[in-house]
Amino acid sequence: MDDSLAQGPGFVRRTLTSLRWRNFRLFFIGQTISQTGNWLTNVALTLLILHRTGSGVALGLLVACQYGPILLLSAWAGVIVDRTNKRNLLYITQALEMCESFALAALAFIHNAPLAAFYGIALAGGALLALDNPVRRTFVNEMVPRDDITNAVTLYSAMNSMARIAGPAFAGLLIVTVGYGWCFTVDAVSYVAVITALAMMRTAELRRLPMTPRGAGQVRAGLKYIFGVPDLWITFVMLLLIGTMSYNFAVVFPLFVEKGLHGGDGTYALVYSAFSAGGLVGALLVARRSTVSIRTVAVSAAGLGAAMLVLSAVPSVALAYLVATLVGAASVAYMTATTAIAQIRTEPHMIGRILAIQTVLLVGTAPIGGPILGAIADAVGVRAPVLIGGAAALAAAAFGMLAARRVDARRDHG
Repeated sequence: MDDSLAQGPGFVRRTLTSLRWRNFRLFFIGQTISQTGNWLTNVALTLLILHRTGSGVALGLLVACQYGPILLLSAWAGVIVDRTNKRNLLYITQALEMCESFALAALAFIHNAPLAAFYGIALAGGALLALDNPVRRTFVNEMVPRDDITNAVTLYSAMNSMARIAGPAFAGLLIVTVGYGWCFTVDAVSYVAVITALAMMRTAELRRLPMTPRGAGQVRAGLKYIFGVPDLWITFVMLLLIGTMSYNFAVVFPLFVEKGLHGGDGTYALVYSAFSAGGLVGALLVARRSTVSIRTVAVSAAGLGAAMLVLSAVPSVALAYLVATLVGAASVAYMTATTAIAQIRTEPHMIGRILAIQTVLLVGTAPIGGPILGAIADAVGVRAPVLIGGAAALAAAAFGMLAARRVDARRDHG
């Protein structure tokens, strides 16, 4: 362990405490580079499909391809994660995702490559993400002591926010200068960083989680476990609503910016970077918290809902930059609080399954909400999906507050 951070000022010590651990520092650096490349691909593929089709439904279909496999496969992927060496599994998923990005680059360099091929590769990438997402999030628990897990989770969210700032901005620059193909190529090369970071880790310093032996009914056991822990089932019900109707930024944002505010590719990239900059601030503020409760999650959801309602009414791009920053801060604060409470309230032998089910609710619901919101945007207007997302987040917050009050009352009478 490197104690240099521990001796720093109070704010730095509280905010960056999990970076004391060498393995987590390596993971943090490698993932920052790789996730920046990943956002290059996300933005480039979204804009490529939007420009080729001009359709909200087409964007919804892309989201369904990217995240549909998570809805179908993540629960079983979580069982695999609980049974497997996490570091070795990450070598496999990261290498295959590198191949996916090279395949997208090859297609993008072909003039008028068939859209079906892009959708097909997005579908294959979604299948990989169904396994990669829970194993990455579970692996965080092996790199830091239990007392530092909340901080590590929030710093991991901050890292994703940093990537979402740099990635879209870099994508906008590359798209208007050298084209979509180079976005996918840079993403593919970025996976070298995370694979190298995994190789440099000290095996003896990993805090191995217990592996679950093979057996029948392990997905059902995970669901049963969730319904037995109020902090989990309440926040997961909230997540079902928010994941389906509020967290479809990949569909809502490009339509809102390009059709509602009449911006271009560069405008969309900058608005998304502002959204991500807010996310970074939100994650760093949450990183200072030592405890997370249902109320923490509900307050964050309420903040997300209020910010989205304001965004739905902004009249200009200039104001959109400011409000998108607030939406980003609230969205990451909500996501971080939800993830932290899941990791802290879950027994180690269940963590892979619980985080996989959480991924289904946050990301795997996009194939349901994405096409619906895309169709609403085409039929009613591009501001309507933002308004619906805000209302859904406020409804989830109200449910969380009421449910938390009932749980507290039962505990007081117990």
